[in-house]
Amino acid sequence: MSVSLPRSFRSHLLSGAVLLLLVALLVTSAAPVSTEAQKTVAPMTTTATAGAPTPSDVVREFYRAWGEKRFRDAFMMSIHRPAIEALSAEEYEDLRPDFERNAALMPFKVEISGEQISGDTATVFVRYVEHAGDTPSDTVPVMLLGEGGTWIVGDRAEQEEVKKAGREFFFKARIEQHHQDVEAVLVRIANAQALYSVQHGGLCTDLRTLVAATPSLKDIETSDSTGYHFRINVSRNAKVCTAGAEPARYGRTGRLSFFMDQTGIAKKDNGGKPLKDSAARK
Repeated sequence: MSVSLPRSFRSHLLSGAVLLLLVALLVTSAAPVSTEAQKTVAPMTTTATAGAPTPSDVVREFYRAWGEKRFRDAFMMSIHRPAIEALSAEEYEDLRPDFERNAALMPFKVEISGEQISGDTATVFVRYVEHAGDTPSDTVPVMLLGEGGTWIVGDRAEQEEVKKAGREFFFKARIEQHHQDVEAVLVRIANAQALYSVQHGGLCTDLRTLVAATPSLKDIETSDSTGYHFRINVSRNAKVCTAGAEPARYGRTGRLSFFMDQTGIAKKDNGGKPLKDSAARK
């Protein structure tokens, strides 16, 4: 999951990663920006006060904070400030593992190539160097808003989402990501079962045996990365298998229960309880 990050940042983090396993959170990578556009700087007529950090300064410090795992500091420089301020110490610690996973995807280097300012909005143009020696990525924009005498990372649309969700914003984002993750994991389970069946005379197997035979499934033995508990049900003759998944903590790590058989994947809010074959299709 990537618990939600500013769209421009999430685009980078998720574009190359199977992220928090499930990847591709809800955004698409921004299109390359022309060099001419990067050099255009309009007069600043915004609420940002004279002498305050420039948009480029804010973006640079935002990424530095993420790289140093100062998550609260980073979010305080963004439109997510109301959501992070509303969290209790316990809630923050609950979300920390998600923030840690996002921080692990930070690029080796972030290069700033220019900025544009127009009224109370600004765009900083950045390029990412994934690893030492890599060629920088295409230029992508990072959006900022002028507010409270300074610049904050983010755009107006997502700012409204944050204000509306309040303290639940991060948990809602995490749940949405986990729901995507679970469907992807179930597909991986189906593929692993198909391979196992070919190798074992048409038979399928339980979760423990399947994980032992498929190391790439090791992460589903616990709910740490997906927030879900997975299970496989095997028929007596081992020729039919179904799979399911339920949230480890209903309402915090997920809301939907999942069921998969040969017809596909069904999902439903079942109060955190397992979906049975008959209930799954209703």
